[in-house]
Order: sequence, then structure tokens, then C-alpha cells
Amino acid sequence: MSPLSDHDSSSEFQKILLSAGQSWLNPLLPFVAQPYLDGIKQGDWARWRQHLARLPRHTPSRVQLADTINIGQSRDLTAAEQSALREQLKEFIPWRKGPFDLFGIEIDSEWRCDMKWSRLEHLIAPLEGRTVLDVGSGNGYFSLRMAAAGAELVVGLEPHMAYFAQFCALAHFLPELRAVLLPIPLEELPRPLPHFDTVFSMGVIYHRRSPIDHLLQLKDSLCSGGELVLETIVVDGPAGYSLMPQDQYARMSNVWFVPSVPSVSQWLERCGFINVRVLDESTTGMAEQRRTEWMPFKSLDSALMADNPSLTVEGHPAPKRAIVLANKP
Repeated sequence: MSPLSDHDSSSEFQKILLSAGQSWLNPLLPFVAQPYLDGIKQGDWARWRQHLARLPRHTPSRVQLADTINIGQSRDLTAAEQSALREQLKEFIPWRKGPFDLFGIEIDSEWRCDMKWSRLEHLIAPLEGRTVLDVGSGNGYFSLRMAAAGAELVVGLEPHMAYFAQFCALAHFLPELRAVLLPIPLEELPRPLPHFDTVFSMGVIYHRRSPIDHLLQLKDSLCSGGELVLETIVVDGPAGYSLMPQDQYARMSNVWFVPSVPSVSQWLERCGFINVRVLDESTTGMAEQRRTEWMPFKSLDSALMADNPSLTVEGHPAPKRAIVLANKP
């Protein structure tokens, strides 16, 4: 059953939440109930829903949630079925997170998210048996990796309807799922909800007008002793320094603060987190973020100066990213 079937009064996502048997999850149920999904007006949701309704019902012979998320094999479909499905999946462009392989159809996403996952997967607290919140989940690539790592339940948050629709398309073909996606931002999550063992916020905080409020709500979602995995664009500088772009940063208009690594640590400590430690710092390169057939719009190459790729086209330092861990007391 597709997660968004009009013939089912309760979505598959709702059933997954109910199957967890935890009463504290009850406030989340309305966000995946059919009346809420039917009432979504923004983000061209009606069009995405039509695309979802036309997806065929193919059963994958295998599922491997690895670096490339593989759902099915090419031999599961006829050549005509595979060609038709490829055209249907292209209707969901742009695919920014991935990579995926559905029944032999390789979706080469803009971001090689497996590279980021490899930088953190062996250094964070093991996810086996944990309840996880994935803020800014996008199309759910990382949520699926978290589930594959043994999480008992992954709850993703993604208000962007195009990416929410992509996750629904993937879930349509997955026979068993321990991950759900709520089409809401963190700000709409009931608060406090201090029950998640691990909370991920990757590529989100620099889009927030108030990074401190963002951190406090992440903290409110963690259980005592729980772990926050925070990933963000950073710039060089001392504690207390943060770049605030006048207009755009790397062609992104919704970037408010790009902090230094010491500033991130300082923010976390001021918000009451403990055991703050920097896990990784890396420079974003063209191998990790680039234009592809499945994301044919402007990407990192057009965000950097052609004659000096150490600077963005606005003259700011080129994107570097850091992963910082912290715990709730």
C-alpha cells in the first residue's frame, strides 16, 4: 500500500508510528493521517500526489540500504517496465540527496550523501535499537541509512513537498520500513518531546534566523544523555565569529549565519549541551556536490568563482563543513 493511498484512511507512515507502541509518539500521528495530507496546499503538492498515484506496484527481489540505496534489481522488471519507471522517477527531479538505484535505474543525485555518512557513521553512538529524529531529512537518504544501522524507529522532518514526495516514492517500493517522514519543519514538532536517543540536524542550522532557538528545540527533542549530531557549513574564525551574508551565500538566499567551528561549540555549550566535540571538518568538493542528469540545475560549480574556487561568487569563503557532537545532560 502506498503511504498516500486515497483508499486507506490511515497512511502507512501512521501505521509505522503506531507499531512502535510508544504513547509519546501519539502527537505525531495527525501529521501523517490522511486528512492532514489531503489538506496540504503548498509546494505544488497536488501535482506531486498525482505522480505518486501513478507509480506501478513492483515488488523488489532485494533491498540493500548501503552507500547506494538499492531497491530491487533490473531483472525484476521487463525492459518496458524499467523504461516507464525511469520516466516516472524523472518527474520527481531534482534529486538532491542520494545515490539510489531502483530496479537497475541509477539515480545520480546532486549530493553524494554516502561521503558525508562515511565521515560520521563509525564515530557517533551506535544507532542499534535507538529512536532517531532526522531534522531536514530531504528525500530520506540519511533516514534510510539510520534505519539500516539498526535504529528502532527514524522520524524524519521535511517541509519541502518535492523532497517529501521523493521519500513517498521510495517508500512505495519498500516492503518493510522503520522510517517515516513528517511534512513539517522542526518548529511544528510538538514541544517538548524529550524522547529521541539521537537527533540529527545536518545542513539546517545556517538556514535558521535564530540558530540558538534551533539548538534549544533540538535539545528539547533529546532524552537525557541523548546525542546530537550537528552538521553545518562553517568558516574560519575565533569563538564568537559568524559570517552573516548581506544577501546570498554560494547562490543561496536563505543563509543567515555561517559560524566558525569554535562558535558552534560555544553555541552548544551556552544552550546547555555537554561533551561537545568536533568530529570532522572537510571542504566540499565537486566530487561530492555537482550537477547531474537527475539534478540538472546550478550546483557547486556555479556557486564558486571560476578563477578562484576558494571563494563563492559573492566573495565569501567557499563552503567548508563540520560535524559536531554533543549530549544532553
